[in-house]
Amino acid sequence: MKPQLKTEVLAGISTFLACFYIIIVNPAILAEAGMPFSAVLTATVLVSAFGSLMMGLYAKNPIVVAPGMGINAFFTYTAVKGFGLSFEEALGAVFWSGVIFLVLSAFQAREKIIQAIPVAIRHAVSAGIGLFICFIGFQNAHFIVDNSATLVGMAQFKDPISLTFLAGLLVTGALLIRKVSGAIIFGILFTTLLAWPIGRWWGDASEVNFGISTLVNFTGFFAMPDFSLVGKADILGSLRVAYVPIIFVFTFTILFDGISTFVGLSEASGLKDPDGTPRNMRKSLMTDSFATLFAGLVGSSSGTAYIESAVGIEEGGRTGLTAITAGLLFLPFMFFSPLLSIIPSIASSIALVLVGSFMVIPLTKINWHNPQEAFPSFLTIVLIPFTYSLSVGISFGFISWTVLLLLTGKTSQINPILAVISVLSLFFLWI
Repeated sequence: MKPQLKTEVLAGISTFLACFYIIIVNPAILAEAGMPFSAVLTATVLVSAFGSLMMGLYAKNPIVVAPGMGINAFFTYTAVKGFGLSFEEALGAVFWSGVIFLVLSAFQAREKIIQAIPVAIRHAVSAGIGLFICFIGFQNAHFIVDNSATLVGMAQFKDPISLTFLAGLLVTGALLIRKVSGAIIFGILFTTLLAWPIGRWWGDASEVNFGISTLVNFTGFFAMPDFSLVGKADILGSLRVAYVPIIFVFTFTILFDGISTFVGLSEASGLKDPDGTPRNMRKSLMTDSFATLFAGLVGSSSGTAYIESAVGIEEGGRTGLTAITAGLLFLPFMFFSPLLSIIPSIASSIALVLVGSFMVIPLTKINWHNPQEAFPSFLTIVLIPFTYSLSVGISFGFISWTVLLLLTGKTSQINPILAVISVLSLFFLWI
């Protein structure tokens, strides 16, 4: 094998190991929306393979595309459980967000929208989503539980489930510090092994595992792919006026996630066009758009570029072959859903907590000494997890930024596009 070819393939393998956790975590989150775990796993693999292969073959960038973290939590906990959409309608909303995304990409409107929104708010959204999925991770691990006096509280520290979760979390953190490739997936597997004795040798998991006393339950190695979610999107039913905010947030979140990922990776790797923009930006954005549209059709939350692609880029990946390699590695896991479904919630929740910690890094880029930046950013960050809603936090960020400029007589600094978005956000909150 030629040296460069070998480098690209190894880079693709490294990126796959860094992103592998999504095969387990995405079905675990979407299953809480009433979707079959095995069917979501198949959809997750299809979206990851399709998006990554398109990124490699069409956009020729070493970037993996897969169902996004954060947006899958919005799908389950806000769109389905909060707004009351059926998962079929939520899939329809994902489809329409992909269509809007595609139109914006084709006419290069996305760049103008991005430029209109303050950089501080972009950073705040990332951090708010990070706290949100971290909070969900602690809840799914039953480390944070209901408390009648304070709404939430910590589970008993001596509980075997809590102790196992903490042990897995710390070991996974140590693997990340030691820069072990695939640290998160190794941590998930390690925690699964630790959880095997629960309900067998000590403790009882029946209160947290749907009446089953054990956490880890093996049902086999192999199963045929489950395509039962393909074509289940309620495309027409999701077009109700009341669901417009959901489509808006799907579109908005993926829009910023994709742009920030491409910009961040290009800055870190030097993969830029002559004008200084990320390499093949338009084609990369088109790939994100098609991945989201495709996700709605096959039964998953939106697809997006993964920041973990930096792992492969650091290993020397510079061409589309890196993404192609990673995309192909996803496909065999359509056939191993019984094996992967043994992963208990306390193990998959580790990925939510740790990825959440990665997503708050942009906090350092906000000027906290400038109230114009600090206050709207703070509202965005805290209201996303406190209200259990991405749309509420993002809307208050836009509105507060615009209103503060208006009240302080700085109307000349109000971007017309941001003003329109703020009015729409106020409308969405009202309805």
